[in-house]
Amino acid sequence: MPELPEVETVRLGLAKSIVGQVFKVPRLLHPRGLNPKSEVPVAALAGAQISSVHRRGKFLWIQTNEQLALVAHLGMSGQFRISQPEAHIHKHLRVLFPLSDFHLGFIDQRTFGWVSVGQAHGGQVPDLVSHIALDPFDPNFAPKEVVKRIRASNREIKKILLDQAIISGIGNIYADESLWLAQINPQTIASALSPKKVERLLSLATQVMASALAVGGTSFDELYVNVNGESGYFERSLNVYGREGQPCPRCSGPISRIAFANRSTHYCFSCQK
Repeated sequence: MPELPEVETVRLGLAKSIVGQVFKVPRLLHPRGLNPKSEVPVAALAGAQISSVHRRGKFLWIQTNEQLALVAHLGMSGQFRISQPEAHIHKHLRVLFPLSDFHLGFIDQRTFGWVSVGQAHGGQVPDLVSHIALDPFDPNFAPKEVVKRIRASNREIKKILLDQAIISGIGNIYADESLWLAQINPQTIASALSPKKVERLLSLATQVMASALAVGGTSFDELYVNVNGESGYFERSLNVYGREGQPCPRCSGPISRIAFANRSTHYCFSCQK
């Protein structure tokens, strides 16, 4: 959290608001706001004009005309927020980016997110993002190849869905929702699933993330909002995630929560076999 729909919502908001703006001198306000692998300090962006905003999986990058890119990962609670220069400083502001007409702030309460600055020529994927697999919304995403990679694994299917080197953008929420829609137990070994079942699972994951994106993503609290501070509304449409003990919308059996893949997993014991 945030996952692909939330990060894409942020990207769309940034693309609408900041393209054409010029960076003044950015200020790092917390050392953990900058990734240690950053090639240069954030101040190196001063004078660069923003040309485009991109995303792969859960990663964002802001491309400039100076062949520098500002890469960001939102972690658990990272936010980009637009504000006026006279606005009060948010207590969890980690990096401040004064722009031509307003301020862009990177806010992160839990400090698991980060920004980084590095070389990225036109159309090039920054080094910090190059290891991330394509997500289902990428025009070059090849479902049949991903199906083969998933079925070649002897790991549990939920662990595979969360593996950003195989398919990116899916996190805990949308993995649970997709597996419920496909009626697959999250602990099922991936190689035991037929190609048709895996292909359907990928299709359902794409559909559920598209539905979430249409309503601005999922917000359980103030830790995820868009660039204008607005919440997403997909939480109202969740079938299993966060619904422990409630009746399954499909079979009325109780929704279970187990500790799995280092996080909570929600599924229906009755109809996810």
